[in-house]
Amino acid sequence: MVRTLDDATVDGRTVGVRVDVNSPLSEDGGLADDARLQAHVDTLAELLERGARVAVLAHQGRPGGDEFATLAPHTERFDELLAHPVSHVDVNYGNPARAAIQDLDDGEAVLLENTRFYSEEYMEFDPSEAGDTHLVTELAPALDLYVNDAFAAAHRSQPSLVGFSQHLPSYAGRVMERELDVLGTVGETDTPRVYVLGGAKVEDSIDVAWNVLERGLADTVLTAGLVGNVFLLADGVDVGRASREFVDEQGYTDQIDRARDLLDAHGDAIRFPLDVAVERDGDRTEVGINLLPPEPGEAAMDVGQETVDSYRATLESAETVILNGPAGVFEEPSFQYGTRALYAAATEVPTSIVGGGDTAAALRRLGVEGFNHVSTGGGAAMAALCDDPLPVVEALEAAPDERVAETGADAS
Repeated sequence: MVRTLDDATVDGRTVGVRVDVNSPLSEDGGLADDARLQAHVDTLAELLERGARVAVLAHQGRPGGDEFATLAPHTERFDELLAHPVSHVDVNYGNPARAAIQDLDDGEAVLLENTRFYSEEYMEFDPSEAGDTHLVTELAPALDLYVNDAFAAAHRSQPSLVGFSQHLPSYAGRVMERELDVLGTVGETDTPRVYVLGGAKVEDSIDVAWNVLERGLADTVLTAGLVGNVFLLADGVDVGRASREFVDEQGYTDQIDRARDLLDAHGDAIRFPLDVAVERDGDRTEVGINLLPPEPGEAAMDVGQETVDSYRATLESAETVILNGPAGVFEEPSFQYGTRALYAAATEVPTSIVGGGDTAAALRRLGVEGFNHVSTGGGAAMAALCDDPLPVVEALEAAPDERVAETGADAS
């Protein structure tokens, strides 16, 4: 069982908190979107209000990527969002980091530097080995408790995510708690239960479809986006050279056979687009699948009106809907229609759950609201919906009740 903040005594104690604030950055290096920071405000505010001394760990971007950057802007934003002071230290372990933690007063927080500036953090470890990495052994002696609120990274097994739970009493933060409560009980929601699987993560979506159909968790699966195009190809529809080449370029050629096998096994429960939208002479043009392939060079960028009407009718009779992925290239105004229309229809379903990542970003961009739960996780949400093991959750479940023997540098 995962313990939560309700089980923790934090007054006057030093708490390490792992959050996931990996965010889009603006051209000047500032935050372009603070949604992930706002998600963690409840956890951090509660700990600070209860008198904890909070050391926050987080990552930003990937090594070599454009958004691999310092967490200084995140610190400034947290300091604005929280009623308690939040400072920043430009290291993530070693003497300066421990000194910054030791200097905290009750009700104060420090955000350590990007954990991925530390090379081992971008590697996957067995949890016991993660507990022996430099980051963990250097910082654990300065902490009394560990809280993991980074659900969006719960499918990872990296030092800051699973290592501290080898040595310290560990708890789920409020984001982690809510996500597990909702995504872990999808099978208990009312039926008919409909999954809408779109976006570009074809392999993950087919994994989810196989899982929920084999286990009887889904009555219907609606496909859209690149996922929908792969199912059209699996059904023998010629989506055109441009769309087919894009599938091949993304490395999803083998997923066509997997989609075909899924149609053979559960075809009655799977729906794919009845029409697609392409760009023709600079305008959006909708083409029924009976009129495909489109003209040379035209790629399927969205679903069309016929698909939306059909899918909307299915959603109108649903009791639960789980959405993951947009219906098309929603970043372009001409191809937002399908995503906007399907998301809006889903808000009318009594229980509506949205996977994170690109799906949540699309919701914010399109201004669609009214869902029961919007997950902070992309890959983690997909894993949870498939009932796959989440390394972070397993580490929390196995964490000790009391601190184990000191493992590294003396914190005194």
